[in-house]
Amino acid sequence: MKELKFVDVGEGITEGHIQKWLVNDGDQVKEDQPVVQIETDKAVVNIPAPVSGTIKINANEDSDVKVGDVLAYIGSADELGGIPAGTQQKPAPKEQVQPQQMQIAETKAQAHEILAAPSVRRLAEQLHVDLSKVTGTGPHGRILENDVRRESPAAAPSTGKPSVPKYSEVLEEQHKGLIERLPLTQTRKAIAKNMEASWTIPKAAHMDMINATALYDIVQKKKESVKEEFNTKLTFLPFIIKATVEALKENPRFNASYDHENLEIILKKYYNIGLAAEAPDGLKVVVIKDADKKSIVDLAKEIEGLHQKITNQTITLEEMRDSTFTITNIGSLGGGFLSVPAINYPEVAILGTHLIKDMPIVENNEVKIAKILPISLVFDHRVVDGADAAKFSIALMKYLQDPEFLEKL
Repeated sequence: MKELKFVDVGEGITEGHIQKWLVNDGDQVKEDQPVVQIETDKAVVNIPAPVSGTIKINANEDSDVKVGDVLAYIGSADELGGIPAGTQQKPAPKEQVQPQQMQIAETKAQAHEILAAPSVRRLAEQLHVDLSKVTGTGPHGRILENDVRRESPAAAPSTGKPSVPKYSEVLEEQHKGLIERLPLTQTRKAIAKNMEASWTIPKAAHMDMINATALYDIVQKKKESVKEEFNTKLTFLPFIIKATVEALKENPRFNASYDHENLEIILKKYYNIGLAAEAPDGLKVVVIKDADKKSIVDLAKEIEGLHQKITNQTITLEEMRDSTFTITNIGSLGGGFLSVPAINYPEVAILGTHLIKDMPIVENNEVKIAKILPISLVFDHRVVDGADAAKFSIALMKYLQDPEFLEKL
């Protein structure tokens, strides 16, 4: 008999929500057959059967599970007969363990699971913070100094006054029956956690307007032939991605992360471009891997494929991890002139592209109408300065104003 567990799927994911069982209790399943769909804070993942046999379901749909929980048992009818429904099988005791030994083992296990640098552990001791109760906002749940300071008793000194009810509680009392509480989905929990992490970055913004007339013209000119020859939709985004990669090559500190604990900049010499995408269950970031090695048509195909997966909720974790720089294409939604998007932690910057509009410009002492693309570049001021942001913007402008060059890359 084999236990089907919710295994560690990476990216620091510790819990999930059982969305749907793909088989019924008592069904015969085959090895590697998907049997259950679990929604994590990144994507919906299909968990396959580890062996062939009869399945006995141990966890209900619409329930939350943690990594390591037993979802089901798979084996022969005789092996499964002794397991009550909904009950996890208890391992046979090998030897009696003294309470003191159990306490030591639990302490060691907790220490092993806590991801924190020595400097963070020292700070926790100084501030009397129990690290086992701290939620880490760093990569893979690593606990950072800000997490410890936030949990410190000194962070919220007592005033000696009685606590005031929360505003929402006051409203609920006043409007009983007219207020509804909606639990956050796994995706919304992830968004909330990522936004809190992003808020810890000392950020600044650079805004500019790019003459995108040539870009607009080449897309209008070639979109029909690309549709006929490659069966894919040509948009402005593949050109923006190509221009962004070239600008990153000229300004490598934007393709990086900041290591707060070691006070180092982690330069990345690969170009995985994240694309913020609207999904039915909330914002997701899909990733174009090795974008520097792909043509305009390759990028157009991949963008369209990822968009379809986002829409029908078949996107995988692998397709949403390891971005080095993110673009949020606000213009695709038809709104916004300039905005300040949130940095996709732990990246150094994010580029917001907006709706291309007809605007007057002065060229050779003449007023003309041009297609103008507004952009917003939000960056980590610990890593780059305003002058660096201006240089990045100028490089981006240079490439977007020469789309025929980008098409040849």
